[in-house]
Amino acid sequence: MEERTFLSLDLSTQQLKGVVVSDKLEILNKASVNFHTDLPEFRTHGGVIIDKTNPHYITAPSIMWVKGLDMLLDRLTMEGVDFSKIASVSGSAQQHGSVYWVRGINNTLGNLDSKEFLHVQLATSFALSNSPVWMDSTTTEQCRELEKAVGGPTKLAEITGSRAYERFTGSQIAKIYHNKPDTYNRTERISLVSSFLCSLFLGKIAPIDISDGSGMNLMDIHTKEWNQTLLDACGPDLAEKLGHPVPSNTNLGPISNYFVERYDFKPDCKVIACTGDNPASLMGMRLDKDWIAVSLGTSDTVFLWLSEPTVVLNGHVLCNPIDKDAYMALLCFKNGSMTRERIRNNCCEGSWDTFNHLLDSTPRGNFGHIGLYFDTQEILPFLRGDYRFNKTGPVNKFTSLEVEVRAVIEGQFIAKRAYAEDFGFKFDKDTKILATGGASVNKSILQVLSDVFNAPVFVQEAADSAMLGAAYQAKYGLVGGSYNALLSSLPDPELACQPYSDAAEVYGPMVNRYRSIIKELVKCCK
Repeated sequence: MEERTFLSLDLSTQQLKGVVVSDKLEILNKASVNFHTDLPEFRTHGGVIIDKTNPHYITAPSIMWVKGLDMLLDRLTMEGVDFSKIASVSGSAQQHGSVYWVRGINNTLGNLDSKEFLHVQLATSFALSNSPVWMDSTTTEQCRELEKAVGGPTKLAEITGSRAYERFTGSQIAKIYHNKPDTYNRTERISLVSSFLCSLFLGKIAPIDISDGSGMNLMDIHTKEWNQTLLDACGPDLAEKLGHPVPSNTNLGPISNYFVERYDFKPDCKVIACTGDNPASLMGMRLDKDWIAVSLGTSDTVFLWLSEPTVVLNGHVLCNPIDKDAYMALLCFKNGSMTRERIRNNCCEGSWDTFNHLLDSTPRGNFGHIGLYFDTQEILPFLRGDYRFNKTGPVNKFTSLEVEVRAVIEGQFIAKRAYAEDFGFKFDKDTKILATGGASVNKSILQVLSDVFNAPVFVQEAADSAMLGAAYQAKYGLVGGSYNALLSSLPDPELACQPYSDAAEVYGPMVNRYRSIIKELVKCCK
């Protein structure tokens, strides 16, 4: 059999990454494009634009993502990738963001000139030039209307897997319909960022997959179909603008002729549905019911496999990308890596070595200090700003750099454990944690994770679980069969660290204290 490879892309908040894997799913080539440094003309910070007059309004230029793909494919070419060997393409992307295509877009995508860059030809293809992204939190009014439409937040969570969240796509669409009706009317199709990425390769608007679609507050997670009452609450003719959702491993057909002519892809290279970064991470980590996963990226997430959906108001239940009859539980924390980097920059002049030294030299429990840092409007809890506490109560600042450093890491992990327990997860002696994302290469940070959860932490050989999950999806969607059998040749996760013997004694009371602190803060901020 002729050698074949698989291409995966990950369109995250800060960058676009690409990887080519072999038939044995071994990494052959990688490349990336950083939006802030490689595309400075778009003037983003961390890949997004924060409105100067309203810091809750956060978007990203849609065309920037297209230009990023042009650059990425050129960089993969420079890496020596033979595109003619690629059998299928798939991808993952930041969840909840939305892209608004102008009328006639399928004709444009289907007739691209291979001699020109994509971003040149698609410059006028968006009814809304800047896409709302997951960091935006300006749709509180629309969230309440969505909940009201079906009888309250609990009922909405029962139907869609989540109560209404400001960053979710349904409320974002509703805001655009009400505030920018001309934009809404000029929009032929609305894509999620994942299906937008897929559309570029497919040469026509790609359908939304059910896993990413279940993070919109619009889909009935039981039937895997759009809920008409919720669609009507957002805008007219929305079903036509969204299209029909499909299973995550759907083979959507051959790649666009643009890529055949420009990059020498084979005409029979297939495009597999793209999904959100969290479902893709579940695939990349090969998660099952015996593990809890913690992804440490731009946003931090905690998730696990569910056989049946549960109704929760603090967290999310999404459709499982691997098993159409299963689900995945997800807790999302918006203030992840960029918040850790801010404290690192302030305390350690940008040095992770110094940061880790301070973290390692400060005792577990941090002398009774707790720090909570929310650079952008947090989801869990719904707060913004910095909050510092010593043993007796709130303080304006900590007295040393090492206390500040340990406070940001402990505070983030204590929150994750508290909300996971509130979700119903029971921690016991058999609990194992799989860490992924950019910070999972930092052993000092992982040791705090292990101690706070009082459980061993494992890592995989490759940390980019979303991108790898999409690579596995590219092959899975092409060949089918058993997903576990497909991945059987991959190495097992490696033990990174074990909790210290006093971990339960130190952090059990801190989790309880965290709950009390949050209760008072939320009460004061209402």
